[in-house]
Amino acid sequence: MEEIYSLHIIISGRVQGVGFRFFTQNIANSLHLTGFVRNLYNGDVEIYAEGNKDQLEIFLEKVKKGPSLSYVENVQTTWTKIDKKRYNRFNIAF
Repeated sequence: MEEIYSLHIIISGRVQGVGFRFFTQNIANSLHLTGFVRNLYNGDVEIYAEGNKDQLEIFLEKVKKGPSLSYVENVQTTWTKIDKKRYNRFNIAF
């Protein structure tokens, strides 16, 4: 049975108002990840993604770059091995 991980990411910089959430959702869906992305009140973006480690590593590299209008200054990550997925799909949370 394949191991499942969660990846919690906080991204700061110019990451709101530049299509970051839609960009993130498209990548997550293409990699068959579940979870969510949302804007935080302090201007950061929070991402929670679940899936296999290889797919999550690819995902992380892409969101570190962000969409073309964004500027990523800082990325904080927390990896956790989980027993089962909490989400059925990847959503933009409001």
